[in-house]
Amino acid sequence: MKNSSKQSVKMDMLHGSLFDKMLMFAMPLAACSILQQLFNSVGTAVVGRFASSEALAAVGSNSSVIALMVTLFSGISLGSNVVIANYIGQNDTKRIPRVVHTAVSLALLSGVFLLILGQFVAHPILLLMGAPKDIIHLATLYLRIYFLGMPFFMLYDFGASILRSIGDTRRPMYALIVSGVVNVILNLLFVVVFHMGVAGAGLATVGANATSAVQILYFLTHEELPIRLSFKSLTIDQDAVSKILKIGVPAGLQGMVFSLANVCIQSGINSFGAGGIAGSAVELNYEYFAYYLVNAFAQTVVTFTGQNYGAKDEGRCKKIFRLGMLCSVISCGILSTIFVVFRSFFIGLFTSDPSVYHYAQLRFLIVLTFECLTSSYEISGGCLRGFGRSMTPAILTVFGSCVLRLIWLATVCNWFHDYKLLMAIYPISWVLTGTMVLVAYFRTRKKLFLDSHHLMM
Repeated sequence: MKNSSKQSVKMDMLHGSLFDKMLMFAMPLAACSILQQLFNSVGTAVVGRFASSEALAAVGSNSSVIALMVTLFSGISLGSNVVIANYIGQNDTKRIPRVVHTAVSLALLSGVFLLILGQFVAHPILLLMGAPKDIIHLATLYLRIYFLGMPFFMLYDFGASILRSIGDTRRPMYALIVSGVVNVILNLLFVVVFHMGVAGAGLATVGANATSAVQILYFLTHEELPIRLSFKSLTIDQDAVSKILKIGVPAGLQGMVFSLANVCIQSGINSFGAGGIAGSAVELNYEYFAYYLVNAFAQTVVTFTGQNYGAKDEGRCKKIFRLGMLCSVISCGILSTIFVVFRSFFIGLFTSDPSVYHYAQLRFLIVLTFECLTSSYEISGGCLRGFGRSMTPAILTVFGSCVLRLIWLATVCNWFHDYKLLMAIYPISWVLTGTMVLVAYFRTRKKLFLDSHHLMM
């Protein structure tokens, strides 16, 4: 792989120091996610300030539905990252092009599938979630428009995953910066100038997704072998699909079930009316900011562990886990604390409605304060996926977070209609899930390298 890709973007994860390289890998990831959320937040703020509280609630009520429908395929994109990273660690350049072209083909197919599915299920899902009658027509309109951009979203997601497998996190960040600026401009144009409300917000998102997809495809078609994309070579390679799905499907199903639990919780939030929905939507913008730091280091340990496990370097795999966990907890903890301490200012950027402010502040104090606890299962789960063991963290996370949240919703929240009790399930489930996934990580790591040592003897 020494001359197979551009030296300006390729990173050597197998040799030398780890801390600086992990930071160089993670920071663009965190930056692009935070910038994307910042641009989305600006769009949400534009809707809240220049449309109405009902329009803000309509956009906010869709976040968990959107996550539910896209996480499965986003998980599959993670599978392509791990497979390519393992091949790089093994110095096997012959099979990488097949994975690249298969991954892009899967992106196109899944994007078109979601586009069609979204048009049919938007209204029924919102009805099942108990969306208030005064916003359901706006929420349905936004969701249907949003899913028109799914092919673009998936092309960016899979393409960025391919680039990250060789250590390139900067160009995906550049693509998101450009698309984010487009998103803000289109939101201002459609919502403020043309008064299109939620339809304008949805169209702005579609335009932004198309912008990021075009850029990522340009990068891939101009990359050097073996990563270079050629549309003439698009294929569905059976062996590549099998390996991608083995890692990606459990991760995607985990995220999908996780999102399903959040959809159920959203139905509980909906019972507090437009104020509760909008307040939760406001806090979620900042919750995403903090979580994206955790997610950046989780993606970092996936790729770094994937390459070093492929090279059978036990010492570096252990160090990757320690550094990833430390960086994740500290960075997320600092940002969450800033948001919570200055919550009045941050909430005021979105709304002046007293009811919305009340619910947003409660979620800040109960959920965002403990956001760094997500590091416990995200970092350990990321390392397990780098080992190629994707099913274990998926099962444990589904049980520890999803099942527990559904039980909590059906019992405690059914007995006591209290917003604070509804929010309390988040930190409770994070502690339980983190404990289980951490135990699984240490046991799996010990077994994998013990077996490796036996094979070498």
